[in-house]
Amino acid sequence: MATLQSGTIEAIKKNQAPLLAQWTANLEASGATRNLKDQDLKQQTTDFLQLIVSGLNDGNGLNVASAGWDDIRLFLEKLSRSRALLGHDSSQTANFILSLKGPLFALLQNHYQDSPAQLAEQVWEISELLDTLGMHTIRTFQKSREEVIKRQQEELLELSTPVVKLWDGVLALPMIGTLDSQRTQVVMESLLQRIVETGSEIAIIDITGVPTVDTLVAQHLLKTVTAIRLMGADCIISGVRPQIAQTIVHLGLDLQGVVTKANLADALKLALTRLGMTISKAN
Repeated sequence: MATLQSGTIEAIKKNQAPLLAQWTANLEASGATRNLKDQDLKQQTTDFLQLIVSGLNDGNGLNVASAGWDDIRLFLEKLSRSRALLGHDSSQTANFILSLKGPLFALLQNHYQDSPAQLAEQVWEISELLDTLGMHTIRTFQKSREEVIKRQQEELLELSTPVVKLWDGVLALPMIGTLDSQRTQVVMESLLQRIVETGSEIAIIDITGVPTVDTLVAQHLLKTVTAIRLMGADCIISGVRPQIAQTIVHLGLDLQGVVTKANLADALKLALTRLGMTISKAN
């Protein structure tokens, strides 16, 4: 099995400065430096090349899954996460490594110009090493990107279900869009937390912005109402339009004694009445 020769490793060690210069130029030409500060790019390229040299110099072989390559794998994982947060795609991230191939191949071509067989062998080994590291980077990037997307989705869900304090002791949760299992969980957590924080006695769930109500949506609403009641608060559902009322009747859904109102104003009026308050026009 072919391996990197000591002459290859020495050539890389002695020519790090020109390698870094050409590598950086390749990265800039390919657009892989978008949103990157010059100082950060310089630090990352320098660190990566030094890790390559250290890994090869310590006799770790070319198996990047071995313990001897732990540092470079950790470096690439951090790099991938940072690239995902910057909005780079997987090709830009992988190109950070693959752009090093050109400068390394040129270096080896000059070093082994009198030995075509050795040149071919060493170019192949270097290419295999960088390809493997590139694949590791892509896998890590995809995982990091999925985590970023998941977090953004959770944040959007939270933003789309704001809990509003309408009055002392009265909270309102206006629902807009489709109500699914994941969103129901976010609704429950947000609303229950606000009930604890404010000591509110009544929570109004306004479904004016919910396009349709089917069996699944009704079940989600009932779960939320049950959770609210377990916290010692009452719940009123507002925004029950004629179409939704007809759908509920047609589906034979039982809202189990849940108080419903046609609009948020009526629900607030009822909530205030339950709190022993009345609203009157000023004379």
